[in-house]
Amino acid sequence: MNKLNGNCECKEVSFEINQEIKYFSHCHCSQCRRCHGSAFASFIEVEKSLFHYKSNTTKIKSYSSSEHCERIFCKICGSNIMFFNKNKPEKYYVSVGTINGNISLPEAHHVFVGSKASWYDINDSLKQHLEYPGYKIE
Repeated sequence: MNKLNGNCECKEVSFEINQEIKYFSHCHCSQCRRCHGSAFASFIEVEKSLFHYKSNTTKIKSYSSSEHCERIFCKICGSNIMFFNKNKPEKYYVSVGTINGNISLPEAHHVFVGSKASWYDINDSLKQHLEYPGYKIE
């Protein structure tokens, strides 16, 4: 198993992941678009027990962006580190852009395309889900 290392832009928050990645998604919901300032945000699913901060966690901030979602970011540079769904407390959804180096990922899929940006066209052959499989935005 390979260790993955990641950090925020200012490198005040760093972490490692000790697992093979089996889930990779591109989220098109309006919250992810705003938080990442882009057409979508890309995440990997990580077992909470296999994610470890390597840096001082005093630079980490969080907020509840919805009833079920808690978002984690660096309070210095604002990098989005991850989010977690309160209904799945054993999982973290780590922003792929914070991972260092070349990483091996499974095929991604698009989620919440029902609320994607009107100005962005998905031009790949990956699976698309109007919402998140098994989950609805309230």
